[in-house]
Amino acid sequence: MHLFPENNSETEAHWSLAGRDFLRALDPVLATLIPKIPLPQPPLGEPDIYQALLRAVLGQQISVKAAASIWQRFRERFESAGEILPQAVLDAPDEDFRAIGLSRQKTTYVKAISQFAQAGGLQFPEIQPMDAETLTAHLTQIKGVGPWTAEMLQMFALDRPDVFSAGDLGIQNAMRNAYGLTETGRDFIRRITEISGNWRPYRTLACRYLWKSLEL
Repeated sequence: MHLFPENNSETEAHWSLAGRDFLRALDPVLATLIPKIPLPQPPLGEPDIYQALLRAVLGQQISVKAAASIWQRFRERFESAGEILPQAVLDAPDEDFRAIGLSRQKTTYVKAISQFAQAGGLQFPEIQPMDAETLTAHLTQIKGVGPWTAEMLQMFALDRPDVFSAGDLGIQNAMRNAYGLTETGRDFIRRITEISGNWRPYRTLACRYLWKSLEL
């Protein structure tokens, strides 16, 4: 569920302190959960959207440990002076990606992201002002980047406080458990989206508590 390793510090950061008090006052279910969950400080935002998106896609559908290993090998191959250049990725032969551990499909996605970045589509000054809906539409133009990846990028890489991911299985399971929901299919998605509307403008923080609630 998480794209980036969390800081081990339990110090609340920036908007999350106000968000915690807001959610406890507003939602009786979260008011019960929050005191039980020592939530680590959110990871710092990553202004390099290209690297953040690469890391997100490389980590799709594999374990956290495997994702970290592949990302490390990817950086060793392509990073220079702390930077990964899209052109270097585009110029690399397919065997380099196989050596890193990427499937043909993942290689296609990585190159699609690199082409998009090379064309100027992932510049932070242009990305940052976009609202959630606009940014999701912008990013999902890229082959291999779906709504979930776009939402996780906003939650973690951009550290945005008000993002909700209705399609995330962990969020779905946590809300079904915490709120005693019995709906299925579209009715279920409609219901959790309705509940999440009450958490604005701190839906990201509510999601982080719900993810952690699965460990209780």
